[in-house]
Amino acid sequence: MNPASDRKTKSVLLNIAFFLSCGAILFFLFNAPEETTKKLPKDQNHSRFQEMKKKEAEKFCTECHIPGGVFPLPEGHPPKYRCLFCHKRN
Repeated sequence: MNPASDRKTKSVLLNIAFFLSCGAILFFLFNAPEETTKKLPKDQNHSRFQEMKKKEAEKFCTECHIPGGVFPLPEGHPPKYRCLFCHKRN
């Protein structure tokens, strides 16, 4: 076979693989489930955290979200030290 023909065939195959990969990624993204995590409430209790940096704001979560607190976390809730990793600010 001709070396130029081999390169052309390889190039076409790589392009096809690239487009198939892009299509698979787009298919996956468009079929992803909806976001179900609750957002940080827009209320008086949480308003001061809207403008803070995430790490700074997360230091205050345990004031209310502890067992026996104003609004304790449900049983089986993930780690409590990264609240704003899942709960987005509005």
